[in-house]
Amino acid sequence: MGDLLTTLGSGLPLVGAEVTFWWVMGRIGLVLLLVHVLLIVGALMVWAERRVSAWMQDRLGPNRVGPEGLLQPLADLGKFMFKEDVVPKHTSKWMYMLAPAISLVPAMVTFAVIPFTGSYEPIYGADGQPTGEYITQSWQIADLNIGVLYILAIASLGVYGVTLGGWASNSKYSLLGGVRASAQMISYELSLGLAVVPVVLMVSSLRLGDIIAYQADTVWLLFTQPVAFFIFLVASYAETNRLPFDMPESETELVAGYHTEYSSMKFALFFLAEYTHMIVGAALVVTLFCGGWTFFGLEQLGWIMGVLIFAAKTTFFLFAFIWVRWTLPRFRYDQLMALGWAWFLPIALLNIVLTGGALAFDQDWVLYILPVALIAAAVIAAWFKYRRDLDNDVPKLERAPQLVGVAGSGGEER
Repeated sequence: MGDLLTTLGSGLPLVGAEVTFWWVMGRIGLVLLLVHVLLIVGALMVWAERRVSAWMQDRLGPNRVGPEGLLQPLADLGKFMFKEDVVPKHTSKWMYMLAPAISLVPAMVTFAVIPFTGSYEPIYGADGQPTGEYITQSWQIADLNIGVLYILAIASLGVYGVTLGGWASNSKYSLLGGVRASAQMISYELSLGLAVVPVVLMVSSLRLGDIIAYQADTVWLLFTQPVAFFIFLVASYAETNRLPFDMPESETELVAGYHTEYSSMKFALFFLAEYTHMIVGAALVVTLFCGGWTFFGLEQLGWIMGVLIFAAKTTFFLFAFIWVRWTLPRFRYDQLMALGWAWFLPIALLNIVLTGGALAFDQDWVLYILPVALIAAAVIAAWFKYRRDLDNDVPKLERAPQLVGVAGSGGEER
């Protein structure tokens, strides 16, 4: 039974095993299972978004439909299904109808290479020392040797749905939202890809299973690559168009942005795509920087424990998505572009250079030069900002020269 589960869960059949009918059926079953899980979790994220925001703002949120409002997503689905599906006459009909699906499908396809549980075993040499290579068995739909490249290639396709939706709507507000989405994706896709390069350099593999095994055998890359982790996390927020990076929607400027002309289920598909991208983004952060389905040896208790560990870590970062949305205000567009091009891009390039130098000369301390320098610069900048604000808070009369009293005719100061 264990061998069968391993065969069905791994991206490829076991070594020496043939691709049989049951292996193909197991692969199809796994695809259907993961698609349904993504859709269900996406619906639950709609509920979680409203409940967490209500908690942060000291109000109730949805709590009438089902226990704690858990059936509210089903009520919303029914509402969208029975709403009138309005298609404006001035739209490019086929592109208008395809755009929501184009936005949703890449996120689901990206999840195919993300391992959600598995096992690993270090390979030891003749001297009994670990060689740095691992025998890994990952549970995922496709265990690709170029998993990182696959993710970077497919994840960026989702922006086409947003851009085409804005263009096909033939509305100025929608078009501006689509153009903003394209510019934002280009700006932060570069930083997102460059943030992954130090991970690949340290692991010497593009396979996600090897990245998880490396972290299980050493330490989470969150601790050795904090700069890459931060850039990747923030760029993930920008790629999913979440606050403070929701310029493609920006209801205070563009009514609703790229989906202004959409209604009914097409409108719902755009939001389902956004939440699916959030799930994939959180899962990628967990996989690349937080050990994936491993947690200090607890994964050795079985594959179910690996699934629970992976789910718990992903849930935490999904909560962080919501937390950031209801905490930070939206950036101005010039601030958004400056952050991507003037800050993240050069810092990510410098991080790659330092990581390559540390690995080439076997000097691990070099990895911490950049994060320490950035933290020191932030502290110094905060101190100067504090001093400037302190000076500005002093009333003008206190900073003005003191008036010299003059004795009047009555001997009183005037």
